[in-house]
Amino acid sequence: MFPRNLGANMNRNASLLLSFLATLTLVASPAWSEGPTQDEIARAHSWAADHFGGKRTQALPYSFTYAGNPSATLVSRWKTVRKTNRLDSRRIQHALTSTDPATGLSVMCEAVEFRDYPTVEWTLRFKNTGKKNTPVISDIRPMDVSFSRTRSTEFQLHWNTADNCTQDSYAPHVEPLLPGANKPFASAGGRPTTGGYPYWNVEMDGGGVLAVLSWGGQWSATFTRDAGRTLSLRAGQELTHFVLHPGEEVASPLALLQFYDGDWIHGQNVWRRWMFAHNIPKTTGKLSFPMRYGCDGDLYPGLRTDLEGEKASIKAFCDQGLAPDTWDQDAGWYPCDPKIGWPQVGTWEPDTARFPGGMKSLSDFLHANGIKFILWAEPERTSSGTWITQNHPEWVYGGAGGGLVKLGDPACRQWMTDRFDKLITTEGVDIYRQDFNINPLAYWRKNDTADRQGITEIRHVEGYYTYWDELRHRHPGLLIDTCASGGRRNNLETLRRSVPILRSDYTGDPIGNQGHTYGLSLWVPVHGTGLNFKGNYDNRSAMAPIFGIGWDVKKPGCDWNLMRRTAKEWRQLGTCMLGDYYPLTPYSLAKGAWIAFQFDRPEKGEGMVEAFRRDEAREASLVVKLRGLNRTARYSVTNLDTGLNQVVTGRILMDGLRVEIAANPGSALVAYKRVPR
Repeated sequence: MFPRNLGANMNRNASLLLSFLATLTLVASPAWSEGPTQDEIARAHSWAADHFGGKRTQALPYSFTYAGNPSATLVSRWKTVRKTNRLDSRRIQHALTSTDPATGLSVMCEAVEFRDYPTVEWTLRFKNTGKKNTPVISDIRPMDVSFSRTRSTEFQLHWNTADNCTQDSYAPHVEPLLPGANKPFASAGGRPTTGGYPYWNVEMDGGGVLAVLSWGGQWSATFTRDAGRTLSLRAGQELTHFVLHPGEEVASPLALLQFYDGDWIHGQNVWRRWMFAHNIPKTTGKLSFPMRYGCDGDLYPGLRTDLEGEKASIKAFCDQGLAPDTWDQDAGWYPCDPKIGWPQVGTWEPDTARFPGGMKSLSDFLHANGIKFILWAEPERTSSGTWITQNHPEWVYGGAGGGLVKLGDPACRQWMTDRFDKLITTEGVDIYRQDFNINPLAYWRKNDTADRQGITEIRHVEGYYTYWDELRHRHPGLLIDTCASGGRRNNLETLRRSVPILRSDYTGDPIGNQGHTYGLSLWVPVHGTGLNFKGNYDNRSAMAPIFGIGWDVKKPGCDWNLMRRTAKEWRQLGTCMLGDYYPLTPYSLAKGAWIAFQFDRPEKGEGMVEAFRRDEAREASLVVKLRGLNRTARYSVTNLDTGLNQVVTGRILMDGLRVEIAANPGSALVAYKRVPR
């Protein structure tokens, strides 16, 4: 389904590749800038005061069951200590600690209120301060909140399909939540952004609220609508039913709300800006996003490359004037049985038979050509016949036969941290790429006893974050690329430490790539994809803030001129994709449809429109209404395929821009830039 106000008008009689329709009626009049307003920020501050502040505190935004009793009847009777601390000029921390005098269970709700964005986040910590095991703690829901509407319009829930390595990964949806509605969501297999996607936008009362649950494991959430005007959301780790030992402490998932006024896409753009301001990792104080359009020549099959093959591929790209920013050494650089190939992981050292001098010999070659080195690894999975399973089977759920590595075990995590710390240093690694090609849930739950359900999962998630945090502490300039069979682990706390250079393992289909950009851009501003070089339509379909193309240089037939054109277009327009985002057509995977979207950087006065006419689309033109522009400003507008340029006002672009694509399938890139009057 597609949200209102963003439809497109199809016109079969268009004769120009690029023309402007000033006679169309403007559907909406969006603000020039999509930054947060003071009213939105005030709403967030008011909500934080109501739920975390002193005497004004209303019902706490979390719940759990303790010894069979709901927390609502318990915490109000416990002693609660409140503390407020200014973290910096943009963040205030609230800590509410409630303690059961009978058992010593301490529950801390730690919230962060952002002063420059309408955003509040919080998490829970449970600690046993007593001398005996606690009673059972269960059904922990760090997010237990309600929203009430005052207008007659119904709640509209915007949500996205997760990455299931499918064409419809990240597909956007919108549906009303009518009285009596019950809408459940859950992840699958223990990886947080497959099966379900824990990012939601609840539209109501001329504005709305974004709700996000961040957890590195298995979660569930339910939206419940009462018979009146209230919508409730309960979300958290899917299964919690455990006692805590004396001195033991555990953390819950992170819950977050962000408030907005106006239309729902404005809320998404405030989110994108907040992601840049407070979350996406930075190096030397600046955002750093690699472009990679090289890949190893022996990418398929087997991913078992060697030094000379890699150097030959790199040299071929450089000789053609296509030196990439980064080079990705994918799986298979370590010792592994040729009959098994790259999936045989667990011996984390270079295969010196194929890489004499280790990976340092490759990184030195790359650095000499001004190229950064990406090294792939998968530390949380191991196979039989590898160093880990042979030397430390006790570190593996599955033992000597291989399985899930116990990152929740301090000794195992310390060894893994030291091992990859050394590899990053000695092998000259600039970007560390971590994959996760295993569903961990069954291993976690099998390891839990009846009175400790959920503990193994919690310890693994905590260990995963700790492992990355320690690597980043030891290597302050290190960038991390997150991958989990594609995009199956892109929860917020992961995105605070890394960027997904490969957003999905479903990469070869241009329609799928168009849909992935359309849906994922709502929530993840920095993401990447790649493909084996095919042609202009395919390459543009895969264009992303981090962009990779590749070609096996041993094969004939590479169109180097087209590859240079693709790289030039990305370098010219790629930064626009870091701006505000507007879908311009309905989302569709149909072969007979068009799809188009816009990226706008109002502070720079520039942006771009991408439009795609698919294989069976009969109409040769599309009219779209641009958004986010200054209606009185003048813009120079250029079609990159024809070079046609015109200077028009923002009002004309917002009233209607017609794009014509003669061939199908075909694509168009339109760039615009504000010019002085």
